[in-house]
Amino acid sequence: MMKKQYGLGLRSAYAEQLLSKNQDIDWLEVHAENYFNPHSYDYHLLKRIAEHSPISVHGVGLSLGSTDPLNQHHLEKLKALIDDVNPFIVSEHLSWSSVNGRYYNDLLPLPYTEECLALFISRVNQAQDFLGRQLLIENPSAYLAYHESHIHEPEFLNQLVQATGCGLLLDINNVYVSGHNLAWDTKAYFEQLNINAVKEIHLAGFTPKVIGDRTVLIDSHNQKVHQEVWQLYRYFQQHFANTIPTLIEWDSDFPELSVLVNEVNTAKGIDQSLNEVNCA
Repeated sequence: MMKKQYGLGLRSAYAEQLLSKNQDIDWLEVHAENYFNPHSYDYHLLKRIAEHSPISVHGVGLSLGSTDPLNQHHLEKLKALIDDVNPFIVSEHLSWSSVNGRYYNDLLPLPYTEECLALFISRVNQAQDFLGRQLLIENPSAYLAYHESHIHEPEFLNQLVQATGCGLLLDINNVYVSGHNLAWDTKAYFEQLNINAVKEIHLAGFTPKVIGDRTVLIDSHNQKVHQEVWQLYRYFQQHFANTIPTLIEWDSDFPELSVLVNEVNTAKGIDQSLNEVNCA
């Protein structure tokens, strides 16, 4: 059986601490756009870290769901980074963030319709052809649903995989956040998803926010993984897969590196306990 790998998002707040390989972290993931300048100090650190740690590249600005033409300059920068660092995974989001050349600082959800599916298929194919790599597409966190949406998200992703050959990045925190906000059955989500296409898992923290008479969960990535998400992760690992590379995301309000490593070790502990039960 393939040994499971556990990763951490590489952020400048603690990049220098990772110049020497941390034995509790198997791999590191970078946000692509932070490394588009090959002459920056962060890029220099990344190259040194990549000498001993496998790297994955996670894009946040390609805006695959936009009706704007794909940004050729962005694609060229992304390809240059990929060619130089040779990541074992390249990923992006099921979202859009630009219109008429204007970019928004958010990953906005799509209406799940046949028209949007056809658009997204076309753009994933364009991106994969240009990059010469398979992309993993990450499920988004959602706060509102479009009236026009009539394809459930896992089926939308399944059809995308079938049409493009892309893989999936399953963000279990996003499944929980969207499930809470939109009243989805999160366990049924897993049952409907093409698990064979999932090549990476993300875990992160959310922030509850009271709006009127309801509580909305915000995908904030600035605190520990909540117990409800750990429970959903345990359920997924127990019933569907236990060797998919798993990453802890933390993007602001950074704690000490030891706190992040403890989060990685919590994921390891859950998987180890499940393996012990299966072997008993």
